[in-house]
Amino acid sequence: MALGKEIYFEDVEVGAELPGLEKGPMTTAHLMRWSAAMENWHKIHYDKPFAMEHDKLPGLLINGSLKQQFVMQLLADWAGPGGWVWKAGFQFRAMNVVNETMRVWGRVSGKREGPGYGLIDIELGILNDVDKESTPGSAVVALPYRGGLPVPYPFVPPSV
Repeated sequence: MALGKEIYFEDVEVGAELPGLEKGPMTTAHLMRWSAAMENWHKIHYDKPFAMEHDKLPGLLINGSLKQQFVMQLLADWAGPGGWVWKAGFQFRAMNVVNETMRVWGRVSGKREGPGYGLIDIELGILNDVDKESTPGSAVVALPYRGGLPVPYPFVPPSV
């Protein structure tokens, strides 16, 4: 599916890959801008000697909230203007550092018919340059039926 294009529940097949999202290589400037926007001034995101010598980290860490935003961007881009990202959850299991390129991925793991719209289950994650998974997770996206009503806004979750 092309980004920004309407996608319908009927168009989606279990096992389908979402178009990936690549970010990077991440730079200190990326981290500084994100830290400023989020008002997160922990030194592990901008002070390399502190991060490596004091905290014994492998380098400047990519902010967890920035990785979270990348996951949500992937899901929202895929869902298109008519879809709704209902739930997303993930775990920060490995560090990502400056100079890495991160690839956010997603795969349809299930689909369910709901009241007025369908629900798509997605497994997802973030891989680094050497294909190490740092942020495994899952999500549920609501998509309209072809010829059906739009997904309601504000979104009211089904009782499933």
